[in-house]
Amino acid sequence: MRKGSVTGAEALIRWQHPTDGLLLPGRFLPIIEDSELDIEVGDWVIQEALRQMEDWHAQGVDLPVSINISGKHLQHEGFSRRLAELLAAHPNLAPGLIELEVLETAALEDMANVAELFGECRRLGVSFALDDFGTGYSSLTYFRQLPADVLKIDQSFIRNMLDDADDLAIVEGVIGLTQAFRRQVIAEGVETVEHGLVLLLLGCDMAQGFGIAHPMPAALLPEWIRQFKPDELWGLATAFKWSHEDLPMLIADVDHSRWKKSLYAYLDDTTGAIRPPELDQHQCRFGRWYYSQDGQRYASADAFRMIEDLHKKLHDIGSQLRRCHDTGDSSAIAALKLEFEEQNASLTECIQHIQAEVLMNTQTSKR
Repeated sequence: MRKGSVTGAEALIRWQHPTDGLLLPGRFLPIIEDSELDIEVGDWVIQEALRQMEDWHAQGVDLPVSINISGKHLQHEGFSRRLAELLAAHPNLAPGLIELEVLETAALEDMANVAELFGECRRLGVSFALDDFGTGYSSLTYFRQLPADVLKIDQSFIRNMLDDADDLAIVEGVIGLTQAFRRQVIAEGVETVEHGLVLLLLGCDMAQGFGIAHPMPAALLPEWIRQFKPDELWGLATAFKWSHEDLPMLIADVDHSRWKKSLYAYLDDTTGAIRPPELDQHQCRFGRWYYSQDGQRYASADAFRMIEDLHKKLHDIGSQLRRCHDTGDSSAIAALKLEFEEQNASLTECIQHIQAEVLMNTQTSKR
C-alpha cells in the first residue's frame, strides 16, 4: 500500500455447480475435509495455479501467487516429493513465486511434523504463509520455531478494528510480533480506505481485500495490474510521520468524505434502494469523533472551533437536500448543492489547518 504496487495474488477456488451456480469454498470444502478427495482437489489447485502462472509468464507477468492447502494435504505422505514434481513440470517458473498458505490452526496440530515439512518445501524454493493468524492458540515459542515467512492477520480482526479497541490492539500486537521476528505481515479483509490508512500508520504495508480488488477471473488480472492505482488518501499516511494519537482524526477526515459520497449517492438514486446517511451531526462518525476525547485533543486550535458550526450547517443542508429529493424538487437540489460544496470546502480547509498544525508541532518537538 505504501508504494502502490501489486506484489502478489491469491489463487481462489470456486465450483461451478450444475444446479446451484457458482459456489464459494465454504459451501463445499468442509464436506471433503480430511478425506482423500481433499488431497486430490489440493493437487488440482496447485496444478491449475502453476498453469495459470505459466500463462501470465508468457504475457510478461511474473507475479507471486499464494495457494491455499489444507493441513491434511500438507501432511499427506510424499507431499514435498509431489510438489517437486509439479514444479519440475514448469521449468519457466521460479519456485520463489510460489507461496503455500496453511491455516494457523492446522499448523499447530502437529508442530514438529509441520515444521519439518515447511523446511522440506522451502528447500525447493517455495515460501509459506500462516493464514487466519490470531484465531489459533500459538505461543511465542511455537511462532519462533515454525519457519513461516508470512503471517496473514485474520480478517475478523481487521474488519472490526475501526470500531473495536480490542481488535485494534490485537492487530497492532501482531504487527509488532512480526517485526520482532522479522516476518512479513499481510492484513486480510481490507475493505475500506480507512482500514488501509490505519494499517499503514501501524506499520503494515501489505494488504488484501475488497478495498483493493474483488476476486476476478485470472485472465483479467494483467490488465487490472496495469491500471491499478492506490487510494490517494493512503499517501497521507506515507508522506508524513503521524502519531497513533492522531489516528482518530485522520479516520474522521475519511469518514466525512464517505458521508458526503453517501449523501450524493442517495440524491442520485431514483430507485429508492439507497438510504440517506446519518443527518444528526452528533451521530455521524465525524460528529462522534468531534465531540469525543479524541477530538477534544485539538480544541485549542482555532480551526477546530470553527468546525462545529460548519459541520452543523452541512447537516442542515443535508436535511434540506433529503426533503427536496423526496419531493422531487430538482432545481432546489442544484442550488443547495452549491451551498453545500462551499461549506464543505471550508470544513476541509479547517481540517487541513489542524493537520498542518499537528505536523508542525511534531517537527518542532523533534528539534
